[in-house]
Parts: sequence; structure tokens; C-alpha cells
Amino acid sequence: MGRKKVNNPESLLTHPIRTRVDEQTYHRLEKLVKESDCRSIGEVARKILSNQRINCLHRDITLNGAMEEMALIRKEIKAIGVNINQQTHRFHVAETPTERAFHHIKTSAEYNRIEPKIEQLLSIISKLAQRWLPKS
Repeated sequence: MGRKKVNNPESLLTHPIRTRVDEQTYHRLEKLVKESDCRSIGEVARKILSNQRINCLHRDITLNGAMEEMALIRKEIKAIGVNINQQTHRFHVAETPTERAFHHIKTSAEYNRIEPKIEQLLSIISKLAQRWLPKS
């Protein structure tokens, strides 16, 4: 299967330009590739030559702990949600009222387990919001 035809052939990069740089410049370009949304050194060089903006992406290491904690809470909430779905299914296929009451109690217990997790998640989010959102 061949490549798709380009709608605008004038936009193709058809003129190769080769240049040599010293070690220090090459490492600066590599650093820009790692920190930006560019995928190659050639793309960084093209953006520099055409005066286009290079979007640099910065990562805040201080958020690692909070992000890991939120990921664990998300995993736990998802597991509890799966349990609730299973209990709800069992409730709907139950034939006797006592069976339905049993599954209702089990589902209520699962909902009670999820509440502290959501409170914990909301407290982490409020701390992050106080830190990052502008104060008005």
C-alpha cells in the first residue's frame, strides 16, 4: 500500500540543507529535542530557521508524590466501581427478596468504601489547586 498523495505539494520539504555544528551546539539541539514537542534535531533546526515557536515542556518534580498517590487512589476507586457493577448485576438477577436485600447491603458497603477515597482525592486536588491556580 502506497503513501497518500499530499493535497498541497508546495508545502513539501524538497530542498535539503546540510550543515555541520560543533559538539556543544549539537548537545544544545539534543537538549531542545528532549524538552520540546519536536521529534528530531532536523525539526528543531527547521523551526529555528523559519522563526517558528518551539514549545518547551517542563516537568515539576515536586508533583511526583501527589501524582503517584492520585494514581493509586484512581486504581482503588476503579476496583471499587467494578465491585459495585458486579453487585448491581447480581442484584438484578436475584430471584428472591432476601437475595436482593443481601446484594443491596453489599453494594451499600462498597459505596461506603469509596467515600473516603473520594475525600482523599479531593483534598489532594484542593492542595494542588491552591498551589497552582492564580489567587484572585
